[in-house]
Amino acid sequence: MRSSIAICFAGSGGAGAITAGSTFLQAAARAGYYGLMTKLSGAQVRGGEAAALVEIGVEPLDAQPDRFDVLIALDWDNVGKFAPELPMDSASIVLADPAAGKPADAIVATGARLVDFPLAKLAADVKGRGNMVALGAAAALAGFDSGAVEHSIRDLIGAKGEVAIAASLAAVAAGAEAARDIGSDIKLQPGHPGRRWFGSGNEAIGLGALRGGVRFVAAYPITPATEITEWLAPRMKAVGGRAMLAEDEIAAINMAVGASFGGVPSLTVTSGPGLSLKVETIGLAISAEIPLVIVDVMRVGPSTGIPTKSDQGDLDLALTGTHGDAPRIVLAPISIADCALTTERAVHLAESLQTPVFVLSDQSLGQTQTIIDEPTRRAEPMARTTVSDKSGADFRRYQPTADNVSPMPAPGVEGRQWVAEGLSHDEFGHPSNAARFHVAGLNKRRDKLEKHDYGDIWGEVTGEGETVIIAFGSSVGPVKEAARRLREQDVAIKVVGLRLLAPIPKKQIAEAIAGARRVIVVEQNHTGQLYRHLLGAKALPAEAESLARPGPAPFRPGEIAAHIV
Repeated sequence: MRSSIAICFAGSGGAGAITAGSTFLQAAARAGYYGLMTKLSGAQVRGGEAAALVEIGVEPLDAQPDRFDVLIALDWDNVGKFAPELPMDSASIVLADPAAGKPADAIVATGARLVDFPLAKLAADVKGRGNMVALGAAAALAGFDSGAVEHSIRDLIGAKGEVAIAASLAAVAAGAEAARDIGSDIKLQPGHPGRRWFGSGNEAIGLGALRGGVRFVAAYPITPATEITEWLAPRMKAVGGRAMLAEDEIAAINMAVGASFGGVPSLTVTSGPGLSLKVETIGLAISAEIPLVIVDVMRVGPSTGIPTKSDQGDLDLALTGTHGDAPRIVLAPISIADCALTTERAVHLAESLQTPVFVLSDQSLGQTQTIIDEPTRRAEPMARTTVSDKSGADFRRYQPTADNVSPMPAPGVEGRQWVAEGLSHDEFGHPSNAARFHVAGLNKRRDKLEKHDYGDIWGEVTGEGETVIIAFGSSVGPVKEAARRLREQDVAIKVVGLRLLAPIPKKQIAEAIAGARRVIVVEQNHTGQLYRHLLGAKALPAEAESLARPGPAPFRPGEIAAHIV
């Protein structure tokens, strides 16, 4: 029996491939497994092609597999477009309805075993749908208990009534029965039921924002970030907060800055094109020292790029976007579960240090659905400093302090009114072109970030070895899986998952790579942006290597392992 299996559901848009994959994943959660599902689709708004790439196992999963055991093709319309992202071999199985036409040449070229599977007839015989037949086949091949699948279907379509439920269950049963004759050895080991969290990285970011105390979110709809706002909107009202759908990206960040100025922890959500539009207001928030969390769910660029595919090419923009010297904090979650904790910490840092904080996610982290242990949270939140012992003519909004963080009263507090000024200003916030005030402001904003003790948020180190791999975001998962496989071959590997990208945690990185003979920076962009960022700051040895590859195809563990050895 297997410890993990990988199954893909694919077909034209509207055929139900994504629904089948999501329901299969939910059934796996009920059966006590871990898992993840990546959704593939074209760039069109609707129609086109769609696929659900699902892997489940008895242990937590860090990355997409190197190969898929099963492809269930609901039809062959444009499925061949996904071939580069559906690695298969001669041990793989393709289930397809012969009535749907010939399989794509790219699929045939993999050498996978083609099995005639009459999806349409099986569905018609029970007045069900083909995607539910596919779900039943997948569940049977994996060895699921029928009860787990039934519970998931009832969760999915319970509101449609017993007639619809019965038709779906009949289709599942038909698919399961037909799959018993296929002859496959991919049944899973028994799962271990327990408390699991089912959701996506975008939902985990929303959870972290709520836990951190965000009570205002403003955003403009943009792929692949919109699910964060959709998840937060109904929950904001329950905690006394508000979610705003803005008319554009600039309005969204201006609303968030205004709410934060008013004393409310605030968040704005976007992706690359939207972040480009927000940079002027980011500069204002930095200059005026306004707390703000900016979530960027990165996608393939430049320009419109590929909205539905993952890439890590926004790093340079997050690090240096805006004119002038404008320091900011940039964090990147290292897993889907970590999306919650990193976002929660981002809120705490923004509030306590009075600065914009970026959370750099990406399409792979954001839109992958997963079964994981419940995300952990920070025990003690950090709050905004609002109380000052000065008032009237003695109150200075930007007065020097030991930690360079000055009291920030809410607007309207008698004797402590202040102006949030984008012009260079003095300690009172009054515009000034005097060099001494300008330089003092630059130093203050830089030092409060660079001298802060970030503790363990800087990153995560796993393993030991003279070869060290540094990665961030969704690249960390496949790197960790590659390292695990290499350790099984007695190749010692240390992995550094970097969360704090700015300010650079030089001391911690130096300790992590001390004694290393080889340092490799792995990232999913075209120019090695993290590598250049760290090398330019002398945080890496001169002989450090860069393994940088752009999207849209994700890194796979085997690719990384092959580069290392």
